[in-house]
Amino acid sequence: MTQNPTLNQAQDSAKGNLLEIRGLTKYYIKERAALNDVSFDLHYGELVSVIGPSGSGKSTLLRCINRMIEPTAGSIVFSGQEVIKLRRKELRMLRRRISMVFQHYNLVHRLTAVENVLHGRLGYKSTIAGMIGLYSESEKMKALDILAQLDIIDYSYVRIDRLSGGQMQRVGIARALVQDPLLILCDEPIASLDPKSARVIMGYLRAIADTYGIACLVNLHQVDFAIEYSDRIIALRDGEKVFDGNPNMLSTEMIEEVYGIAPDASQITPQIPLEPFDG
Repeated sequence: MTQNPTLNQAQDSAKGNLLEIRGLTKYYIKERAALNDVSFDLHYGELVSVIGPSGSGKSTLLRCINRMIEPTAGSIVFSGQEVIKLRRKELRMLRRRISMVFQHYNLVHRLTAVENVLHGRLGYKSTIAGMIGLYSESEKMKALDILAQLDIIDYSYVRIDRLSGGQMQRVGIARALVQDPLLILCDEPIASLDPKSARVIMGYLRAIADTYGIACLVNLHQVDFAIEYSDRIIALRDGEKVFDGNPNMLSTEMIEEVYGIAPDASQITPQIPLEPFDG
């Protein structure tokens, strides 16, 4: 596979911290913090999984990073910029470099796969150009090239509502990639998929981080996938960070502490070999 140079630009960035989070706190109600004094760094090209039970603050964390919701306190520095202090125009510019992949895909079902992918370019468009779908030929070719890299080019002109869940999630990843991001935020990207499709999606995210140097921060319920695919794992419980380390450091005792129960060996996903990228 030939690498797309525009997707490889993150590799040329100085290695180090892409994202620095310090003391991040979010209250929805006064009595209980959804996030409480969370701090960590994320490096260029690093795939970090965030695990924890429902209600632990995983989705709130991701939505604070790109300010889909406003943090109550703390600091978020992305590529040298303090995100919390950015005004609307500056925030719009920053969001070009932070893309998002959703559990339920967040695609327009009446549009084709390639039309959905091109929506990833809306942050680069004026309001009028975005409304009328005015894309350049180079943008269209780029969208098709990414669909080809994700092995879904044959479905480029098929309506989204005719695709399987795994295919729709690949379209969602293609839409994220066409933004030319430095960071992809993935909110439970495999929660709605069967184990084989989930493994395909995690394989692509791993390859994106390795091949293009794009950082991926991935919320997961599946601890075994987090251990297998991540460079690092962060665990949240009740809005607080209780673990931050290499996957091989995540002991059974720590998993019990995070979830409050012993892991069920019957839930471990079977290994299915996959080589999504050959480049």
